[in-house]
Amino acid sequence: MKYVPVYTLFLLFVFYTSCKGQNKTDLPKDTIKPETDITSPEFHSVTRTIRQDRKGNIWIATFGGVFRYDGKSFTNITGKVSSARFFSVLEDRKGNLWFGSIGAGVYYYDGKSFRNFTTRDGLINNEIVCIYEDKSGTIWFGANGGISRYDGKFFRNYRLNGGSIVEDRTGIPFPDFTRPPHEINTIIEDKTGKFWIGTRDNTFVYDGITFTNTTHIGHSFTNVRSIIEDKKGYIWLAGNDGLWRYDGSTFTNFTQDFVGYVIEDKKGNIWTSSQSGNDANWVLSRYDEKSLSDKKPTVTEMKPKVGMIFGLLAANDGSMWFGSGGVYRYDGTTITDFKRKKEE
Repeated sequence: MKYVPVYTLFLLFVFYTSCKGQNKTDLPKDTIKPETDITSPEFHSVTRTIRQDRKGNIWIATFGGVFRYDGKSFTNITGKVSSARFFSVLEDRKGNLWFGSIGAGVYYYDGKSFRNFTTRDGLINNEIVCIYEDKSGTIWFGANGGISRYDGKFFRNYRLNGGSIVEDRTGIPFPDFTRPPHEINTIIEDKTGKFWIGTRDNTFVYDGITFTNTTHIGHSFTNVRSIIEDKKGYIWLAGNDGLWRYDGSTFTNFTQDFVGYVIEDKKGNIWTSSQSGNDANWVLSRYDEKSLSDKKPTVTEMKPKVGMIFGLLAANDGSMWFGSGGVYRYDGTTITDFKRKKEE
């Protein structure tokens, strides 16, 4: 069965002249654009992560499985392997795929076969929220209650313990929890070799020896959902405390609204998904690269009215993908909804 990927959507663009969203001008724009049909399943389940591999394929982790989009059609890669809800996707440097699930551990996929890693193999927990590969090729799994590092042979585990993270030498995995407890939301390694770790609780920097709670004027950054390092080496934190940028010495706040995800596109623009403080709607915001150093950066805000907005992807072709109760693609003019049925 085929579905039309384009629907008529009334987008609302809001240009802010201040980082607090004051003095705004509403500019409505009709975005009808006919396109050819794309063979697609109906994406009704929650979509948490979207990634693009070195071949240009789009990988989508959903509560209904992990899908691969090759530009023409979608294939449920995990449909015959697991019925678990999937949260995360990683392509490692060798081109292998890793899929993190909630309750079924991690699935390793080499393009032909699967291998399932669980607590029986040394994983700290079977609820895997994020996956990251560092510069040395070590795979990090952000789990419910802690972190597992996999060097290709063994797991080394770290336990979230109140306001700190400590190495776990007991070898005893956490039992599976009922969400939401103390998740590890995001892990990155910056250009200096330090790791930034965002959790449901605090945010930590790990120098290879010590996990240090990151604070600003004595205030912890809580429930940080995503962290990136941009092309200039600045660190961006998105979470309960809004959107923050760290230049190596100073933290700068861009919004105090809750921000779920932050990414950088090829032009250096910063994109976020956030919850508006005024009407609680979820929005996509683009911070213009040329104004990021200004006290009042230029921000373009779009309200697609699809509910909560999850993982963002800046694709190679310049389009922006985002997840919600389905998966969407924004090409700068039109939003494509891949769960809409073809209109006869």
